[in-house]
Amino acid sequence: MTLPILYAYPDLFGVADNNPFGLKVYAFMRLCDMSFEHRHILDTKQAPRGQLPYLVDGDESIGDSDAIIAYLKQHYGLPIDTGLTRAQQSLDFLLRRTLDDLYWPMSYSRWKDDRYWPLFCNALLATHGELTEGDLAAAREYNALRYHYQGIGRYEPAQVYERGIADLRVVSDALGKRDFLFGDAPRSIDAAIYGFVANIYFYDIDTPLKQFVLSRPHLVRHCEAIHAKVSSSRAFDAA
Repeated sequence: MTLPILYAYPDLFGVADNNPFGLKVYAFMRLCDMSFEHRHILDTKQAPRGQLPYLVDGDESIGDSDAIIAYLKQHYGLPIDTGLTRAQQSLDFLLRRTLDDLYWPMSYSRWKDDRYWPLFCNALLATHGELTEGDLAAAREYNALRYHYQGIGRYEPAQVYERGIADLRVVSDALGKRDFLFGDAPRSIDAAIYGFVANIYFYDIDTPLKQFVLSRPHLVRHCEAIHAKVSSSRAFDAA
């Protein structure tokens, strides 16, 4: 039997994917106890729309984290979100859109902000010997253009982090002091929250976003709980 293959960016700081969307799918598949192959890549030429993550399952190739999760739930009959009320489904949707917005301040903190860029760059170089300073300089230039055209690159740094912290505050307030968003067991939205928060909390880079996460013990507890659950599963990691 051929396993589904999840193509995603490389790991960093002990987190399975240094991109929150890829980590979101990875965590979802592990929470569902799926067997799959996890391949770390940088070249996105074969990816649908040229973006990571993407999933190859037999003849199917699916891009976009939400589309991947929707496909997996339907194709494999995964019950992780069974029983959610209409209101809970709506909250799931709204929080996923909030996390989509958080992506930009998070990414900005790594590639654009001169205070944190050297730490991120050096961590990538130290962890992945195949990368070069030239590779990362080119990626930084590319991302600067993305930020400009998206709009976040036209903000002052303090304004960027205000926006990201506002997103994190909404997620934190929605979670409250519960173990997981909708009760005693994690749902797909918990995988999504983990994908983003883990890419802040576990990073040895003290950005304003990390400072906010550290100020919310229940958000840290949620992140650590999901991290523990997804650290032992049947995924097969491949280069």
